Amino acid sequence: MKAPISSIRRERGSGVFNTLREMAISCQLKPGERLSEIELAARLGVSRTPVREALNRLVTEGFLQPCSRGFMRRPLDVQETLDLYEARVAVERECLRLALLRGTPEQLDEAQTFLNHSRAVSVDTPMAELVALDEAFHRRLAAMSGNAELQRMLASLNDRIRFLRWIDMEHVGRDSTQQEHQAILEALRRRDASAAEQHLSDHIVLRRDQIAEAIRLTLARLEAA
Repeated sequence: MKAPISSIRRERGSGVFNTLREMAISCQLKPGERLSEIELAARLGVSRTPVREALNRLVTEGFLQPCSRGFMRRPLDVQETLDLYEARVAVERECLRLALLRGTPEQLDEAQTFLNHSRAVSVDTPMAELVALDEAFHRRLAAMSGNAELQRMLASLNDRIRFLRWIDMEHVGRDSTQQEHQAILEALRRRDASAAEQHLSDHIVLRRDQIAEAIRLTLARLEAA
């Protein structure tokens, strides 16, 4: 029995999206480069429709940005990265402060269950899922704050740094990330405000510095090429 046409289209569209995303991460699509639907469709051997859909999804993911002639690979900017992560530290610190006051034992138990699952995920898990797991842990911390506005602010920041998290996972790996998440959660369970804030700040600032350095190296490599 043949697969429904809609299913085939979804699979083809997903394949195009994954391919273009990998090209963006590896800088085959160079920062600041304008992209042509026609050229990409020819390059991938598909019609323009799945390419257009994939490009729009990549805008949502933060890899691309609209421009006057369609789309452009988002430039890598070290200062923007530092600014975004500075804002993230401020928002997550406040979420954590409130979580220490308002977080329930049930929420802490659920977060631990989630973290156990996350740590058990196979090393060959697709990068998209690893990034989603990382975001989901921090969303749980924010949810414990009980403040919807702070959660919305964090969600907005997450949308803007998601493509940077890909760089983080590619260059840093996830073992240290999981250990840092566990340390934050254990301090939160002890209601140790000083330790919890220190672990959270160190965790985010370390990632910020590692990503900024990865961007510097990428830009230097591209310039040399």
